Amino acid sequence: MVRTATIGDLPRILEVYAAARQYMRNHGNTVQWGGKDRPESKLENDIRLGQLYVLEDDGICAVFAFIVGDDPTYAVIEGGTWRSDTEYGTLHRLGSDGTHRGVMAEVFRWMSTQIDHIRVDTHESNLTMQRAVERCGFQRRGIIYVPDGTPRLAYDWVKE
Repeated sequence: MVRTATIGDLPRILEVYAAARQYMRNHGNTVQWGGKDRPESKLENDIRLGQLYVLEDDGICAVFAFIVGDDPTYAVIEGGTWRSDTEYGTLHRLGSDGTHRGVMAEVFRWMSTQIDHIRVDTHESNLTMQRAVERCGFQRRGIIYVPDGTPRLAYDWVKE
């Protein structure tokens, strides 16, 4: 079940992100969510804005931000184009503690009930996320750059 996160969820959310970061390190993604690119720095604001969500399965097992509206980092896409210029939702900061299989599929099912156009980006080293979004029907569209100037693989999904 997906629900909006609360401030009271923060201790568990931090544990989920720690587990996700360790998973990434163990699977060759040694740079994402390090240094200035830490999801934790945005959590309280995401909660305040009502755009941080948790996936529960006998407790919180995953967390993500879902933001509807223009994302400035998606204004320019290199080496491709978006399939639609309609209003979209963006998936950011998806992390799982590894106890629940199919997290991306469940999050996608929920997002697709909210809006008909979804965008997501991921680090080139995050092969798990790349496979997960592609299994959900997202298409790779090109490269975008996050605020620190590093590139990300950009994907979108448009309801047919």
